[in-house]
Parts: sequence; structure tokens; C-alpha cells
Amino acid sequence: LAPSTQPWRSPGESQAPFSLTAPRWPVECEVIQETIEHIEWVPPEPEPFCPPMGPEQTLYTLSEEQGTIVYHSSPAHQGSCFTRARVGGAPGPLSSPAAPLEGPQDTTLLFESRFESGNLQKAIKVGPYEYVLMLRPDLYTAKHTQWFYFRVQNMRREPLYRFTIANMAKPKSLYGQGLRPLLYSQQDAQSHGIGWRRAGTDVCYYRGSAGELPVFRLSWTVRFPHDGDTCFFAACYPYTYSDLQRYLHALAADPARSRYCTVRALCRSLAGNTMYLLTITSPGSMAGKRVVVVSARVHPGESGSSWAMRGFLDFLLSAHADAQVLRRLFIFKVVPMLNPDGVVVGNSRCSLVGRDPNRAYRTALPGSFPGVWHLRAMVQRVLAEREVVLYCDFHGHSRKNNVFMYGCDAGRDGAGTRLRQHVFPLMLSKNAPNKFSFASCKFQVQKSKEGTGRVSMWRLGVSHSYTLEVAFSGSTLGGRSSHFSVEDLESLGRLLCDTLLDFCDPVPAKLQQCLAEADALLQRQMCHELGSGGSWRDVSPSELES
Repeated sequence: LAPSTQPWRSPGESQAPFSLTAPRWPVECEVIQETIEHIEWVPPEPEPFCPPMGPEQTLYTLSEEQGTIVYHSSPAHQGSCFTRARVGGAPGPLSSPAAPLEGPQDTTLLFESRFESGNLQKAIKVGPYEYVLMLRPDLYTAKHTQWFYFRVQNMRREPLYRFTIANMAKPKSLYGQGLRPLLYSQQDAQSHGIGWRRAGTDVCYYRGSAGELPVFRLSWTVRFPHDGDTCFFAACYPYTYSDLQRYLHALAADPARSRYCTVRALCRSLAGNTMYLLTITSPGSMAGKRVVVVSARVHPGESGSSWAMRGFLDFLLSAHADAQVLRRLFIFKVVPMLNPDGVVVGNSRCSLVGRDPNRAYRTALPGSFPGVWHLRAMVQRVLAEREVVLYCDFHGHSRKNNVFMYGCDAGRDGAGTRLRQHVFPLMLSKNAPNKFSFASCKFQVQKSKEGTGRVSMWRLGVSHSYTLEVAFSGSTLGGRSSHFSVEDLESLGRLLCDTLLDFCDPVPAKLQQCLAEADALLQRQMCHELGSGGSWRDVSPSELES
């Protein structure tokens, strides 16, 4: 697939057949041959948050030095920077990172993470059923330890196991507010059709022993559902590069949906993995159509954004009357996975350059950040011909509950323009009252965020440019205090479509109502926070939100 330089190729025209290609890995990475796939499942009832434990309640954990290393997987001969990639990763026979069992009575767990999106570097047995775990930093960095996804085998059903990840990077986390890890049991999936579910008790997030850099610990206890099962733990519902390829393959093979959608290559990543660009609109004339640009997964550890993206695509390509209206009114340019290399290797934040692509939009070079560079160039080409009415970049958030948005209000525009920045998130909060928190939205443009997609697109001339943040945990709104399911995440895509119709409704009643309401909310915030009787129009966004 060649990079797309024809942004207006109409859906409905013939396109090359979509072929599934195996992901390409850096040559340092060992990859097991097994294919890891999980069934989809929605729990019959929302899964509640667990009561968080304070650090003073945590059980004493032996130090790693007193334990036995039972798993150690580290990229072989990893250099300071990426050099080359191949399908299947490191050539030659695989090493054996897990300690061998001494016999059938040995209850030591067997760990594995050398599969797509997997992340676990080391496991240390510090008690009969207690393990200290170390995550692998993002490749070619020494930091960004947040995402985890690994397999365990040889468990027993009766004991209470304790796991402690000893090198989490962030000082604050939703694990301190009731978030629980995800567990997947292969036996339950095969016998009962049960997929990923929240598990773990005594969940605690706390500062670890002081060293050169502060590190933080995530600890939880769990009982496995079966003896001798194969189970997985993950920070959020995994969604791999291969999952995306399978989805796009099914889409291209569907004669109904492929009428509205073309799949092209935006570009290739450093490792040679394709970044896909979808163009979605009704076939026929493109005259007068405005453009909506949507992207996701620039941060590989924020897998919830891929499920929201899938819900967005499912709805937009459906036969629903609102979807038909959207396709008739707009041309959608969609990049569902901006950092496939990071997703493949199980990074939390970076690409194979070892830097955050969502801080590189201002300075991105096509050789270092191809996805970011080509997305920005594509939007520039589109803006030369048409209005881009909305840009939305899907993300995940590890420290705040609910769903919310970051927008762009520099404070120098007129009051009407500034106010309109608040309207789309306010409308989305009305369409998703038990998920979306308008009170959590922020609109100031901080200097440190100038390199983000949101600010970069706004600087190019996209009048409404947002980051959609989806909590790793769930919702505290509308009487809820429970985790998001995959169904919740997918529903966000449909709700975004509903809100786009409201926002662009030719009958201005909803828009005028939300403008008035946003004006009143800002004025109330001005009086409450600043104790001032003046107008919010005279105050900068940073002062309002400080």
C-alpha cells in the first residue's frame, strides 16, 4: 500500500484487496509463535469499583533481593535506538525466560509476555503465593512503565495470590480510587463464554522504596477460578495491531460497508507496519461536504481508545438513519492506530524513536514520526480545499474517572469564538450523562501541549479540535460507581456521532441553548473560583481553570 496522496478518492470505487500482514517487530524482541486471541464478553451487571486500600493497610512484602527470579524477559542486545525490524522479531531459537518447574508438586507460576502488546519484564517469587513484578520500560527509554499484559499458568484455585508491580511510573493512579486489574481465564472463556473481567481485592497504589528516581507500586490479591488454567492480566482491555487488521479485513470484505469506506495506507511506521487511513462518506458527489478527522492510539498503552474508535466506525458504517445522514453530510478521515509499533511491542507511551509522538506535531520529521507527520500533512491538504469542522484524537486517562475532553481556548479570540469551544463537549455531556463529565473538561492551551495533535490541528485552522479522554477505570456519574465495559467504550463512538449531528444541526435551537448554558456556567465559575463580579470574557482560560 502506497501512502495516500489522493484524499478525495470516492468510496464505491474499486480498491486493492485488503491483505492481512504479520506485525513487524524490532529484531531485539523475542516473540512466541502462539496466537493470542480473546473472546469478547460484556458482564451482565456493571462491575463496581473496589474499596481502595491506603498504604498503611498493605501487607508486608519481602524485598525483591530476598526472592527468586522465576521469569526474566529482556530484549536481547537492546541498543540505545531502533535499527531494524522483521516479522517475528528476533531470529533464531527462543530463550527460556521462565524458571523450569521442579516437578508436578511445584506450585511456581509460569509467566509469559513475549506476544503482541505484552509487557512484563521480570517476576520474582518472594513467598509461596506472592510475586513482585517488574514492567519493561518503553523500548529505547528507561521510563513510561504503566501498561501491563501478561500470561500466567500452573496456578492453584484455593490459595490467595498477591502480585505487586514494583516499578509503576506515575505518582497518582486510578488504582488508588477503586480501579481493579483485568483477568481473563481461558477455561471460563471456553466453557462459559466469559471474557475479560475485573478481579483483585486489596488493591493498593503507593510509593515504593526511595531510590534515584521515585517509583510506585501497584499491589493486589486474587484467587484464580480454576486449577491449571491459563490466565492473563491486563491494565485495560487489550486491542492489538492484529485486532485492527482483522477488523479492517472484515470491513473490506463486506460489500455493504465497503461502499462507504476506502482503506488506504497513510504511511508506514519505522518498523514497516502500515498506518491505515479510512475515508468514509456516501458515494457520489463530494461538492460542499465538510470534513471530520478522527484519530486514536497515538499512546499504545491507552487501549480503551481503540474500543471507542471501533464503536465509532461500527456506527458510522451502519445502516442507522443517523449514520446515513452523517455520511451524506461529511467526509470522515480516520486514522485508527497512529502508533502501531508501540502497540505491537507493548509500550505505554512512546514509538520506536523512544519519544512521545503526541508531543512531536510541531517538529515532527517524516523519518522519525511518520504517522504524526503524514496526518498533519493530510489535514493541511484537506484544509486547502475544504473546511475541517472537527478534529478529535481518542486517548485514555490513568488519573481521572469518567470521559472528558481537552479543547483549545487561547483567550485571545472574541467571546463568541471562545464560547463555541465549550459547546461540543457540553452537548456530548448531555448525550452521555452517565459517562461524560463536562466539569472535568479543560480548554487552556498550555505551552507544554503545543506539540500535541489537538493544539497542532487548531493552529492549522481546525476551529474545533479536541482530545477525548477515556478513563482507564469507569464512571462516577448518574448514580454509577463502576468500571467501563467494552460495550461502554464502544458506545462512546456512537455518542460522538450523535453529538456531531446536534452540533451541526441547521436548526440552531440546540446550539443556542448550549451557548447560553456554557456562558452561564463560565460566569458562575468566575464568581465562585475567583470571587469576582466581573465577566469571564476578561479572564484567561488558565486563570479560570487554575
